[in-house]
Amino acid sequence: MEPVYATREDVQRALDVQLSARSSRQIDRALQSASRDVEGLCHRVFYPWQGERRFDWPASQYRPSWRVWLDDAELISLTSVSSGGNAIPVDDLLLEPNRSGPPYNRIEINIGTSAAWGGGDTHQQDITITGLWGYRNTETTLGTSTAALASTTATTLTVDGDTSASVGVGSLLRIDEERMIVTGRTMASTGQTLAADLGVQKNGTTVTVADASGFAVDETILIDGERMQIVDIAGSTLVVERAVDGSTLAAHTTGTTIYAPRTLTVTRGALGTTAATHSSDSSVHRWDPPGLVRDLTIANTLNRILQEQAGYARTSKTSSGAKSTSVEVLSLDSLRTQTYDALGRKARHRGV
Repeated sequence: MEPVYATREDVQRALDVQLSARSSRQIDRALQSASRDVEGLCHRVFYPWQGERRFDWPASQYRPSWRVWLDDAELISLTSVSSGGNAIPVDDLLLEPNRSGPPYNRIEINIGTSAAWGGGDTHQQDITITGLWGYRNTETTLGTSTAALASTTATTLTVDGDTSASVGVGSLLRIDEERMIVTGRTMASTGQTLAADLGVQKNGTTVTVADASGFAVDETILIDGERMQIVDIAGSTLVVERAVDGSTLAAHTTGTTIYAPRTLTVTRGALGTTAATHSSDSSVHRWDPPGLVRDLTIANTLNRILQEQAGYARTSKTSSGAKSTSVEVLSLDSLRTQTYDALGRKARHRGV
């Protein structure tokens, strides 16, 4: 599964749909299409990938001979470089543009050193570059894991409330040096129960617990069949929004177990990293796409789902009232334009 630039939960909250396997599959499919559409619009991949790529040495292409253009293989950070099988010290190389990168779109030999490209039998794929590729490695530190990942093949990650509140299906996580993609979430007992009855009224927004420090703002909790989102915490009281994600408002009695989506199913060793073991209480980091990319991905996903529900028959109106064949109304067009203007990789022109 390729990474996506928004989560299933982002879309579900925007639509306020009932959670089901069918709706989840539909959203996941639309997210994949929407994310690839953003990449096509911007002519770049935003998520980080660790590994090796090969390039021709430049003297056979164009001058100057000390510069290698990376084009769509943009670089975030550099680990090692070799040419003709000979290692080139990273200190002898310059990443450009140095004032705005990453991402870096070219590597140059520092002409004040003795380093040079070439040395192989031919110019083809003579240069090997190992590093972190992509747009930017922007991360947010969340909470911690609550159980060890004792095996490199284990696909279940249990996390605390801070992490549960901040991830969704599609999130790209990092623990130590390993990246993981969240492919599923299931409810797990928080170890706490209701400390007071909770009525059926929509304005009954306070949930009393024994220890509120075990929860986090924005975390979703499940009591019986009703889902609630925590909007604030005061003392031993959770202030919640009732009946979210299409669930039904209901009454709940003292002693009822409180659940939260703290069991994550993950793809291990993602994006060029290697699966490893990790101890309990390991820090969990989340990779964050640029804000405009996330917003456009959500907007495109919503548009695709609503179009599918309408049999791709939705139309908008022009200012004259005539039918338009485009369903992308002004707000979506404007968001696409903003995203491309701010983040699109523009064409590079060479003079001959």
